[in-house]
Amino acid sequence: MPISSPFRKITRRAALLGAAAALMFATTLPAHDARAEDTVKLGLVAALSGQSAKSGEAITRGITLAIDKINAEGGVLGKPLELVSRDDESNPGKGLVAARELAQREGVAAIIGGLDTPVSFAIVPYVNQQKIPFIGPWAAGTGITKNGAEENYVFRVSAVDEYVDEAITEYLIANYAAKKPGMILINNPWGESNEKGLLKALEKRGMEHAGIEKFESNDVDVVPQLTRLKENGADSLFVVANVAPTAQVIKSLDRMGWDVPISSHWGPAGGRFTELAGKSGEKVHFIQTYLFTDPANPMFVKLQEKFPEIETLADVTPATGIANAYDATLLIAAAIEKAGSTEGPAIREAMYEISGVEGMIKTYDKPFTPDDQDALGPEDYTFAHFVEGQIIPIK
Repeated sequence: MPISSPFRKITRRAALLGAAAALMFATTLPAHDARAEDTVKLGLVAALSGQSAKSGEAITRGITLAIDKINAEGGVLGKPLELVSRDDESNPGKGLVAARELAQREGVAAIIGGLDTPVSFAIVPYVNQQKIPFIGPWAAGTGITKNGAEENYVFRVSAVDEYVDEAITEYLIANYAAKKPGMILINNPWGESNEKGLLKALEKRGMEHAGIEKFESNDVDVVPQLTRLKENGADSLFVVANVAPTAQVIKSLDRMGWDVPISSHWGPAGGRFTELAGKSGEKVHFIQTYLFTDPANPMFVKLQEKFPEIETLADVTPATGIANAYDATLLIAAAIEKAGSTEGPAIREAMYEISGVEGMIKTYDKPFTPDDQDALGPEDYTFAHFVEGQIIPIK
């Protein structure tokens, strides 16, 4: 059973209050006719500052590359695409306000975003109520796309927690003969989503676990939680958290002198993880959907041309954010073009009909259905780790 937490209740309460406020005041903003613009606007809501800023930067770079490609080929509906960005600071309330501003004041045809699962959960009810397509290039919470809406406007080109948890479980068994893993999860809706997925994966295999421990993003010492897992016989660890919190887990393991196999969601990939975690951070194996492994890769060359500060493969952190966002932008642009409209309902229907879209991760042929609005599956995942600051695949 999930552990009760005042923090989680506050988070949920804040998200619900924010959603109610957004819906209450949405009608007070003037309606914006996107068709009257000289451009077709896409909105971005992501963490562009704070500890997840590197991830937000990666998403922005991916969208920018895609828009450059689309505009060079004539844009959509005979107009150039334009990106309008808002920083949600990893805050659900600010993310919801940003989505409302983009929809009502900027007149965006669709919104890309939701780097953090709690932010996405706050935005989902609003976009479904307002009939605005929302496509996620990062947040992996299972319930983001599987949200129960009769008309679901939420799509995703990213990992999905339930699939990731299955992959992590299988990876620990296959590579470390794990029999009794322990879980240490960030105490927010993302952690909750993975708790459900991991328990399901273990139950499927008839496996027990050594315990479920939660921690906060600002905790600097998780030795007590890890000690309980060790005493309960954990022979491996599932970790779910972003860059800084996962680094604290690794530092705490070092203080304990506990060398245990660690498999993680992709949180560590969102920044310069080993600079925070130290050399031991290289032991963490995590999920990715895309990696740059060759400096001659045409997309990497384009990145260097567009962003001269990128000098080596190690400067791309993380490639997953770039690729997911690039592909998401191509898909939403293809849907707008196919719909022949910037109206949300028309774009949503067109999302089910697009095909032959060549992305960075793969070529997409009808990647979405009304029953499955996730474009990527377990077959698109790979495991990676940091080596001297660069994310490389596990061989």
